[in-house]
Order: sequence, then C-alpha cells, then structure tokens
Amino acid sequence: MSAAFPRRLLLSAAVAVAGLSTGLGALAQAPIVIKLSHVVAPDTPKGKGAQRFKELVEERSKGRLKVEVYPNSQLYKDKEELEALQLGSVQMLAPSLAKFGPLGVKEFEVFDLPFLFKDDAAFRNTTQTLGMELFKKLEPKGIKGLAFWDNGFHIMSANKPLHHVADFKGLKMRIQSSKVLDAQMRALGAIPQVMAFSELYQALQSGVVDGTEGVPSNFYTQKTYEVQKHTTLSNHGHLAYALIINKKFYDGLPADLRAVVDSSVKDATVYANAIAATENQQALEKIRASGKTTIYTLTPAEVNEWKLALMSVHKDMEGRVGKATIEAAYKAAGFVKPQ
Repeated sequence: MSAAFPRRLLLSAAVAVAGLSTGLGALAQAPIVIKLSHVVAPDTPKGKGAQRFKELVEERSKGRLKVEVYPNSQLYKDKEELEALQLGSVQMLAPSLAKFGPLGVKEFEVFDLPFLFKDDAAFRNTTQTLGMELFKKLEPKGIKGLAFWDNGFHIMSANKPLHHVADFKGLKMRIQSSKVLDAQMRALGAIPQVMAFSELYQALQSGVVDGTEGVPSNFYTQKTYEVQKHTTLSNHGHLAYALIINKKFYDGLPADLRAVVDSSVKDATVYANAIAATENQQALEKIRASGKTTIYTLTPAEVNEWKLALMSVHKDMEGRVGKATIEAAYKAAGFVKPQ
C-alpha cells in the first residue's frame, strides 16, 4: 500500500469532518420560529400590532428569531387556539379576554361586564393593575401573559333599530364564548348564540343570527355592516386582547432572546394601543360613508336605560367571576352604578 493512500484517507476524513461541522453550524444558526396565530384581519389594530411585533423581534434578534403571523383563523378558530398554544402547536396568541373561561380562569370575564369602563383610561388602569395579577393565574396552565392590547368600545348591530332594551326581545345575537356576554344578551331579552368569528358574516347574511356586537374596525374589515341594516353606538363593552405565549417555550429561550421578546412586546403594545382609537374611528367613518347601515348614537336617557337593565349581570356574575374580583375592577375603573 502506498504512503499516499493513508494521506488521502486522512484528507477525506478531514473534509468530511469539516463538512459536518459546517452543517452543524448552519443548523445551530437556523432561526427559532415563533408562530403567532389570531382570528382577525391583518389590517385591524390587532393584525397591525402582530406585524409590528414580528418586525421588531426579527430586527432586534438579528435573525435569530423568526415570527410567522397567521391572521384570519388560518390555523385555528376561536375554540381551538388556546389548546393549540398549550400543546405547543403555536407559540403565541392574542385572544380576547373572554376566551379564558374554558381554561378555568373565569376571573378574566370581569372585563366583559357591561358598562364597566367609562373611558379608555379606566380600561387601561384596570388592565395594568388587576389584569397583571390575573395573568399569574394562567401560568399553571402553561401560559404566560405578556401584555394587554386595547381595541376600543363595542357597538351593536342588527336588522332593526336597537335604541331601547325592548328592541332586543327575541333577537338571536352572536357572542363570543363568555358566560358574562351570555347573561348580558339574556338581560336585554335577546337569545345569545356562541359562534366563531370567522363564521359571523355568513351567519348574518343567511339570517342564522340577527345581530352581533363588536368594534368598528372588526365590523369594517369583516364587512358585517354590509349585511346589517342598523348599527348602534352603545359603548356598552370594551374589547381587549391578551398577548400570550407558551410558557415552556418562553422559559426555554436564551436570556438575551427573552429580552428581545419582552422589549418587542412592550413597543408593539404601545403601537397597537395608539392606533386602536384612530383605526376604529376611521372604520366607523367608512361604514357611515358606505350608506349600507344606519348609525345611531344612544341618548343619555337610553344609555341609562341599558345600564339599569344590565346591572343584574354584575350581580349574577359574582358567583362566577368572584365578588372580590368585581370589586377590584370597580375600584380600578372608577365604576359608578347607575341611578
């Protein structure tokens, strides 16, 4: 055997090792993927907030983190997404606060109490105090709460005018899965219908449901105003989202990448909250300009009529949400009972 053969063998081995190490290096540098799923359109405040979060994370991590945003229930519908998060099928969600009841964390439903918040400041103060405490209750479920995203006040729509409580009698009204919202519609004399957000337009168009509640930006992007003759600016509820992450995934990130996620969440939250009011006002103006629905603003007397009818919901929910939680919300929001 020639002396050249062992040298060729050693050289081949060295090349193979070099190739293996290069492959391992490339593998080590592959970005960690964060799948962020939500149920609304990309051009809503939540959709734009998710996109801003993606941009910030990818820039600040210098490509070590990659955020894939899946809007419009592309991956999961309302009822499915929390289980997907717990299983690790997605890493992040931004569900509305009504979604945590099925997990056994019913206290979040306090945010659905009708007419709890008199303005945006009252809402923000409540999320930053009581809300942050409630996030701790998600951790045993494998979920870490990161931030609250504001999306403004609810309005009502139907194919008949909704001015007085009596106008709701017998109407099938779509709601999210929330015992508080169920009780709210029943107190108004309506029949609540739990339905996935992605199915709402067709249900309204076909008459499966008669009306719904929500925020102007979602009414506009989902085009529900096209199949509803009347819209009432009631401001009876407040829509908010919890930006949440799979706790095991979050805890498993290197410390510097957790810091990137945290700073990006903070700045995306400021952005999302800042645009919510503007986006909803613009959406309302576009809905009005379409001429497809009549927009009505409740008078002070009508607002008080609605409030008086809905105070029973506050009392009824003490057993579910907890009297102490409701009292804490009252204090944080500066709530005053109607006379």
